[in-house]
Amino acid sequence: MVRRITLACLATLWLGLAQAAPPPIADFFKEPRFQDPKLSPDGKHVAFRSTPPGGRSGLAVIDLAKPDKAEVIASFVDADVSRVLWVNNRRLAYDSWDRMSGLDIHTAPGIWAIDFDGGDPRRLAYSTWDNPSGSNIGTRLIDRALPWNWVLQSALRDGSDDVLVEGHHFDNQGQFKNIELARLDTRSVTKRTIEPGPPGPATEWWADRQGRVAAVMVHDAGQSTLSVPEGTGWKAISNGNIFTGRGHTISTLVPGIAGTLYSIGVDPEHKLDTDVLARLDPSHPEAPPKVLLSLPGYDFSGSLVIDDKIGLLGVHFETDAPDTLWFNASMKAMQAEIDKLLPGTVNQIACDSCLNGDGVLVTSFSDRQPPILYYFERSTRKLRTLLHSRPWIPADDMGRREPLMYKTRDGLSIPMMVTHPAGAEHGKRPAVMLVHGGPWARGNHWADWRGPAEAQFLASRGYLVIEPEFRGSKGYGDKLYRAGFKQWGLAMQDDVSDAMDALVAKGLVDPKRVCIGGASYGGYAALMGLAKEPDRYRCGFEWAGVTDIQLMYSRVWSDFDDAYKDYGMPEMVGDQVKDAEQIRNTSPIHLATRINKPLLMAYGGDDRRVPAKHGEELRDAIQAHNKDVEWVLYPNEGHSWRALKTNVDFWGRVEKLLARTIGDGAKP
Repeated sequence: MVRRITLACLATLWLGLAQAAPPPIADFFKEPRFQDPKLSPDGKHVAFRSTPPGGRSGLAVIDLAKPDKAEVIASFVDADVSRVLWVNNRRLAYDSWDRMSGLDIHTAPGIWAIDFDGGDPRRLAYSTWDNPSGSNIGTRLIDRALPWNWVLQSALRDGSDDVLVEGHHFDNQGQFKNIELARLDTRSVTKRTIEPGPPGPATEWWADRQGRVAAVMVHDAGQSTLSVPEGTGWKAISNGNIFTGRGHTISTLVPGIAGTLYSIGVDPEHKLDTDVLARLDPSHPEAPPKVLLSLPGYDFSGSLVIDDKIGLLGVHFETDAPDTLWFNASMKAMQAEIDKLLPGTVNQIACDSCLNGDGVLVTSFSDRQPPILYYFERSTRKLRTLLHSRPWIPADDMGRREPLMYKTRDGLSIPMMVTHPAGAEHGKRPAVMLVHGGPWARGNHWADWRGPAEAQFLASRGYLVIEPEFRGSKGYGDKLYRAGFKQWGLAMQDDVSDAMDALVAKGLVDPKRVCIGGASYGGYAALMGLAKEPDRYRCGFEWAGVTDIQLMYSRVWSDFDDAYKDYGMPEMVGDQVKDAEQIRNTSPIHLATRINKPLLMAYGGDDRRVPAKHGEELRDAIQAHNKDVEWVLYPNEGHSWRALKTNVDFWGRVEKLLARTIGDGAKP
């Protein structure tokens, strides 16, 4: 009798869980409540970007002596606070953007400064939408602002109220020319040019926190040269192609203290294929850098934690998941203590004067848990919860994200990320192949809460989500990256298929219930998948997908700058003349008759990167023989969806498409 009652209760509980509605679409695409938290140099205040439901992101500050109250000290009615920097213990600098507009026009972010208590607000540089009456600090501003082409670069730690700013200069045709570096007083709004001047048209500057120039990158005819100061001039230490990186031994630099330089670039001993973190000797820049950290199979990607008195304390980095390596024993012990208090999550420590302050910030997150901000107090050895980024996301209902490796048909070993629906990690599942854009980018991250949670949304609807890297993807070494050159629609597309086959072989995917989707290059890959292997997928969805590779070279139909079209694309995508036949044969517009599965196509009306012309021509060509093509144009969107209503509408369409093709109610 007891057993029957127990089984009945379990059955009732199971039925209730099975019928529970998944989270609404909007929950996966809403802006987080907080972003970009920064501890003040003296450790007494926390600044962050605060976004109220449906509102604009503002600059907010928490006084850690009264941590239960956050005060918004700056905001706009028609724009959002973007980047936030502490200038010193009292002063903050910030810029802006319009996250609700998808328009792909050139936008100037503007620069502002304000004290943490809201005092002495200043406009430092104009933005595209800058209007004194549109800001809650408008009429109090003293207008000595720089023109729109000046942007915020970095904060200093020399006791001043100054920041470093960059002037981005363009020619009469709007083509980028060079960057000028200057020092700007955030109270008097006076600008001073940084010396020495560059040895050519500068594209990137590095300076230490006292405002001393550490290095500069200059460009000329598709080549770039990295140089460091030497006497009154410059000494070149690395040279290569601007776009492909070919020839460069150093990709970027991080200035330390006392002239120290840390480099990220190729292994100086050439034992590893991946980029490493190394230290340069500034007095002998020609000497090979000393390797500090290498990550076999992964390019070093992360941030350095530098104390202004001691130097490098540690590094945050990412392999298959985020991690931290502390070189300092005290910080290593603190990390272990915090990890014990917060087991099962990644816990990243952030601080300015890490060894001297009253405490540190801790951002805790996982593949299933959106970031939570804590304050770890040294005196009590306890954590205090400050902010939840997405309190509406139930972590227990999110899918587990599993990093896996797969073998390609020609023997490469490539990573992929698999998101399992919560509570359904065994047996064959209907699956969505979600291909990343770029394509020259890293496509997946284990704890991917930085933007829209697309994979978690799809997993919440019961689908296994496959996010494959493929040759051409960055972050996994030079060999894999360069193996993608001129392989659009060829080996790059085969890699996507091989990732699916690997999961079918593992018994995780039902090969008869798979759809493919993606944006930009990912949209191109979705279309090529349907055309190249029409029996592999049951449906496809794409947004902003390239359909005609030739259009990417057009001065009219693409916003890629002329230098990339002249010096990057011929080597990376294909030469318009020498590879004309390949470009034609790997463009979906010329393969339209082979696309016969249900398809959702979406484009932004103001997309300058992949204009709607790409989609319109292919739509018309496919609809001549395939009536199951859904078309949507979002007039106010650009190359990516920014508005919440756009995301809700688009992903609602995706949800319906998947439900009728590979969902539980789909016909066999």
